[in-house]
Amino acid sequence: MSDVIQAGRDEPRWPPVVAILSVFALLEVLPHHVYAMPRWVSYAVLVVAIVPMIMVTLATDNAAWLRIERLAIMLLASVYAGNTAAELADMIGIITVHPPETRSVSLLTSSFTIWITNVLTFSLLYWQIDAGGPSRIARGIARRPDWLFPQASTPDVAAPNWRPLYIDYVSLAFNTATAFSPTDVLPLTQRAKALMMLKSVISLLTLVLVAARAVNVIP
Repeated sequence: MSDVIQAGRDEPRWPPVVAILSVFALLEVLPHHVYAMPRWVSYAVLVVAIVPMIMVTLATDNAAWLRIERLAIMLLASVYAGNTAAELADMIGIITVHPPETRSVSLLTSSFTIWITNVLTFSLLYWQIDAGGPSRIARGIARRPDWLFPQASTPDVAAPNWRPLYIDYVSLAFNTATAFSPTDVLPLTQRAKALMMLKSVISLLTLVLVAARAVNVIP
């Protein structure tokens, strides 16, 4: 991928907004989910993350909102990091302390919570970090990319003026969470590699904890 990507319009923000709302709605209906933080913190982070995305779409001059959007994503990631550490500790407590009859459902719902928020948060981080963020890519002033997508390395099979959109980063985050390694997208920078390693570690720890519980129930 070249240093400067073909300029175009800002990509629509409804895909990340729908992704955030869908994940939060799913987590609300999960039974026996262990909440590591007060519920109001989750709602506050939800509002802080979504409002700037809506304003980027609605505002005529969205330069300020683009900066706020980037900061909001970083805030969401920071809250997520603390919440994940607390939830992993809770999962260990579920295995070792809670009564056996309450362990299975709580462990499964809590592990799924960590996994799905892991995919969501890192997809947003990848989206905002790669090549300086979606606004730079749209304006053709992108920095060197952090990830090499196959469409960029083989432009003859890609659509004209192709550029990565949020759904591409969702796919990257999902594949990393399931395969624990890069698949078709290659990390190019140290921060990209560090983020992908951290994401794989979180997914692997979650799997290990669930597997540990499964071993314990084997007669």
